[in-house]
Amino acid sequence: MSESGPSRGGTSEAPELVVEKGRGLSPIWLIPIVALIVAGTLAYQAIQERGPKVVILFESAEGLEAGKSKVKYREVEIGTVDRIQLRDPEHVEVHCSLDKVTRPYLTTSAKFWVVRPRIGSGRVSGLGTLVSGAYLTFQNGKESDPRARQFTGLE
Repeated sequence: MSESGPSRGGTSEAPELVVEKGRGLSPIWLIPIVALIVAGTLAYQAIQERGPKVVILFESAEGLEAGKSKVKYREVEIGTVDRIQLRDPEHVEVHCSLDKVTRPYLTTSAKFWVVRPRIGSGRVSGLGTLVSGAYLTFQNGKESDPRARQFTGLE
């Protein structure tokens, strides 16, 4: 029979426990860390570059299409129509995303309207919309007026 433990009469030493120190952060972790930093930077820039979202109330959304219709100022595209929904039986809400340069001009005195082809009393207007479709345009408000994000569109 054998005994476990130190033998009688002899001096036996217990095996020495060796603890290895960690090598620190493995280089393989640099890839996800760098990817996380890049993704965070891109998300921050996208949020900073995003312009204001506005809601415009109209009696009719005739000629406007969500995702296709544009918002223009002096024939320069400054935004898009994101969504059109019924607010009540007499009004529709047109939700638009605008460029951030428009932010100072979106005040209570700003005015929005739909540009469509019109023929009246010896005058023809909006003929360009026959090809491109109806679009929204606006008259900027005074910078000194209070800011607004909801407007009533002109018919």
